[in-house]
Amino acid sequence: MRSFLSVNMLLPQLLTDLTQLLLNMAVPAAICTMMLAGVALRQESGVNFEVGGRFQKWVLWSVILLTLPQFLSWFASQGIPTQPQQMAIVGPWLRSLDSSLTTFVSDFVVARFLPVLSAFFVLKAVLDGAQGLNPLGSIVAGLFLLSISGTIRLMQSFNSGTEFATSDMLISLWNYVSGTILPEAAGLAVVGAIINFSRNKPFFSLVFSSLAFLSVTALWKLVQAMVR
Repeated sequence: MRSFLSVNMLLPQLLTDLTQLLLNMAVPAAICTMMLAGVALRQESGVNFEVGGRFQKWVLWSVILLTLPQFLSWFASQGIPTQPQQMAIVGPWLRSLDSSLTTFVSDFVVARFLPVLSAFFVLKAVLDGAQGLNPLGSIVAGLFLLSISGTIRLMQSFNSGTEFATSDMLISLWNYVSGTILPEAAGLAVVGAIINFSRNKPFFSLVFSSLAFLSVTALWKLVQAMVR
């Protein structure tokens, strides 16, 4: 089998630059897939998601894109030649294209398009409320879209840098959701239960939801113990 270096040296410079361009587009592409995840979240109700649905798939693609260099390093460790990381693009046209695409995502998609899309979901929440529907789904989707930049930075901080960074990031996301998001959701459920109680409306479902949110980690450990 040819070595990694010899195979790479045989590649034309144009193909090497194109490969590096695609690798450089991993983070901007992850931002776009997270935007699609936010839209899919609203389509799947806004406060819940379908197992194997589009929200779950787009988030998984975001994780893969953010850990693409580490993901490819696993193949390199198995003896499969891959493109070296952090190589400079030699061709001036492709180098300009790389800069233009990165600027487009940061200056247009993140800075301008995402706030407008989030505002559209806020309008949808108002229309839902006017029709007597629950506006919470649209509000959650709008908040998700506005927090994409911070979410991407958080996910990047979960990158372990190892060959198994993809699975490590998924585990870290699970720990963040169960340890940070769910306790806050439980607190909001308690507040909602108190408000419903004061207005003589059903509140037991919110109390049950609060207890369930706080018990997710314990339930997961119980399931793990049962299968061992």
